[in-house]
Amino acid sequence: MGFIDKLKKAIQRTTQSLTHEIQRIVSRSPKLSAESMEELEAVLLGADLGMPMTQQILAAARLAFEKQGRSGLDFIEIATREVEASLSSAAAPLRRQPVGVTVVSVVGVNGTGKTTTCAKLARRATEQGEPAVLAACDTFRAAAIEQLKLWGTRLEVPVISGAYQADPAAVAHDAITAAQSRGAAWLFVDTAGRLHTKNNLMAELKKVHRVMDKKLPGAPHEVLLVLDGSTGMNSLNQAREFHKAVTLTGLVITKLDGTSKGGAVVAIQRELGLPVKFIGIGEQPDDLQPFNAKEFAEALFEMKSA
Repeated sequence: MGFIDKLKKAIQRTTQSLTHEIQRIVSRSPKLSAESMEELEAVLLGADLGMPMTQQILAAARLAFEKQGRSGLDFIEIATREVEASLSSAAAPLRRQPVGVTVVSVVGVNGTGKTTTCAKLARRATEQGEPAVLAACDTFRAAAIEQLKLWGTRLEVPVISGAYQADPAAVAHDAITAAQSRGAAWLFVDTAGRLHTKNNLMAELKKVHRVMDKKLPGAPHEVLLVLDGSTGMNSLNQAREFHKAVTLTGLVITKLDGTSKGGAVVAIQRELGLPVKFIGIGEQPDDLQPFNAKEFAEALFEMKSA
């Protein structure tokens, strides 16, 4: 099964509810009445697309109706186009530094899949002929260090770690030294999961980044926030607070498989203006892929045949 098929399957709970309800509403009336627009708004918000994106879609539908009337109106097509345009506006791959090692800090709350994301990103890099190093900076959980070491062994990627409860900033410092001495292209830093509401833990994350910048000016070059796609709009507050603390450069949305809240990807990107750089739809190494706005928009509003 190709990735686009996996994506469609992963968000089918969102898609089925969304497209079924849209079809029901638009096929019932020959015109876009105030009542039908209210219903469409409720359906779009119910898929966690968020108010700004919902209003953008409805405004585009009204404009199309005024220009060509109900007979030429395809609400699904309009919604797909608007979502794709919004997501494409911030599209960006990981930014590789022209020389030296590129440091990528992977942050987020507990349980979003940061460690696995780091490993899968390292795998992608090495498969492209760009040597990578992993840094086990989640020193609060011995299991996280062991998990990353296990991934490193499987992928044949060096893992720089310290003792359990060691200073994560010191581990990050040593990891940059090791990546530079090995001539690595990438250093993926697995940070500890932390609630965005815990000021002391957010302060510690800032310290880790300060130490990296002192060791290698400009580092970390990318700060990726990993969000659990199944939590929907609840992820938005996490994204806001992390962005305030450490200036994010992109998002990784994991655990999209089986969720009915796939529209939150659109809402979060729309509000923060941050690119969704990767999405994860399963446990396999190749189930983390670069985000494609067109594919995602089409999968989100895919029409199911009867």
